[in-house]
Amino acid sequence: MTRVQMYSAGPPVPAFLGEKQFSRVQPSVSSDQFDTSVSSGSRQAGQCLLHHMSFENASVTKGLMVVSGLSSILVGLFDVKHYFHLQLVPHLSRHHQYWRLAFHHLAFSNSSDLFVSELVLYNVGVQVERQFGSVKFASFALVSTLLGTILEFLALLLFHRVGLNQFAMGPSALIFSLLYQYSRIVPSSYNYRIFGIPLNNKSMIYLLALQMAISRPPGSIAAALIGVLAGQIYRSDLANLKAYRISPTVVKFSTRFLLPLIGSLRPPRRSNRALPDEARANRATPPATSPQNEEVITTARPTSDSAAPRLRNPTAPANVEGTGSVVREWVDELTGRAERANAGIRVPPEAEIIQLTAMFPDVQRNVIVAALQRSPNIEAAVETLLSSQS
Repeated sequence: MTRVQMYSAGPPVPAFLGEKQFSRVQPSVSSDQFDTSVSSGSRQAGQCLLHHMSFENASVTKGLMVVSGLSSILVGLFDVKHYFHLQLVPHLSRHHQYWRLAFHHLAFSNSSDLFVSELVLYNVGVQVERQFGSVKFASFALVSTLLGTILEFLALLLFHRVGLNQFAMGPSALIFSLLYQYSRIVPSSYNYRIFGIPLNNKSMIYLLALQMAISRPPGSIAAALIGVLAGQIYRSDLANLKAYRISPTVVKFSTRFLLPLIGSLRPPRRSNRALPDEARANRATPPATSPQNEEVITTARPTSDSAAPRLRNPTAPANVEGTGSVVREWVDELTGRAERANAGIRVPPEAEIIQLTAMFPDVQRNVIVAALQRSPNIEAAVETLLSSQS
């Protein structure tokens, strides 16, 4: 059994998804008002989801992912992985190749490490960068990488006698330092239990990080511990590291020349048009009726002067036989509109009512509505009203 318990921390939950919102819906609520509330809640939920599934306000994270991916692919294609390995013996002690301390952070040795690290970076780095801001996040990445490099060199010197002679390729220290910040500043959205084990929405990310830590012991385990230690040192504000920021010159240069290279950061646009399933199936075979009579079904918030169903041609008759969305069909059943349609009573749009009211100013509104309900189109309703006055 799986038990899920929701907490207030984390991304906002749209109001239309809560139980209280449904408990307040009364039978007297009109279909237009219900459509508006559902559409507004759906759009808020969609925007929140698209914002979460994008690199908006996370340019540095996207840059790190692009650089790690491209460098790992190029290193494998040109067969130069041996230049990115880091070993105390013989690289540092015998050949004095200290440049390997910095180069081994640039690429991963295989595709599995690259894939797992990209997943962790996407799920962790985007949220941490949105909390820090891009400039502070870039400064944090630089400080964590420098701290990790120094600590890795010291670990090789101190523990090479117990078997720690090398570190795996890739920015593992930066990733685990980032995971430490993620665990401290990003709260969990929900908790649940599987077979009595308490978990939350961040548990899968920690499992991926655990896989990275135990992939190549003892070097991978040491890199994970060094990354966590670097994150702790940065967060403890030792030597005023949290106050460090990249120079404005570097920021301007990156914004002008490097930012366009990583592509757009805007989330994908969520369309307001909701096409029903049957409309998609019949798109290849258009109906015999005029396309001007097709009702445009959207999830956009209606304007104050147009609360009625919008038509491509306001003066054309409404196509009540057309298919609607699942939500609209459910609202029609809830408000009784479907029963009126099955009984042969047409639901006239407000545009037709306004048009006939202007043509027959002396006729009451309820009479005009009744004539439209019992007529297949507006022309028949006009004939009915003219015959009743003669």
